[in-house]
Amino acid sequence: MENEKYSEEKVDIFWKEFLIKTGRCETTKYLSIFHFELTEKWANELLRLVLIGQKKATASSLWSYEIEGERVPEVGDLSIVTDWEGVPRCVIETTAVTIIPFSDITYDICKREGEDDTLESWRVGHIKFFKEEGKQLGYEFKNDMPVIFEDFEVVYQA
Repeated sequence: MENEKYSEEKVDIFWKEFLIKTGRCETTKYLSIFHFELTEKWANELLRLVLIGQKKATASSLWSYEIEGERVPEVGDLSIVTDWEGVPRCVIETTAVTIIPFSDITYDICKREGEDDTLESWRVGHIKFFKEEGKQLGYEFKNDMPVIFEDFEVVYQA
């Protein structure tokens, strides 16, 4: 979820430190600033999984991108992941993007998210998430809903 709670000053400092420490051009831009999930508990838990290297992918509704007028992530995109409070914690780089119907997601795909031990538990959790997000944004979850499955790697941690 886009994080509107972040401090622009903290993000600017974080981003400049990232660019210097990784030797990137000062004109390098990030795609988005976000936290995972819709609740504080899960936003911070999923961030923890990213920081320890267990969570290496994320699944989003294509419809949410269309409704919010955002472009779909592309390989090479950089994004800042924050905690629930908006504190920047890491930079991720998109390594692969697959758009696939929800019903076609297998355990081999979803296990890269590092959140669940079975396909069934992944499906239950993501159906709940997509239904809640759909209420907020104005779409209705369907089993054949297109999902953006984005693989990433952490390229910088605070």
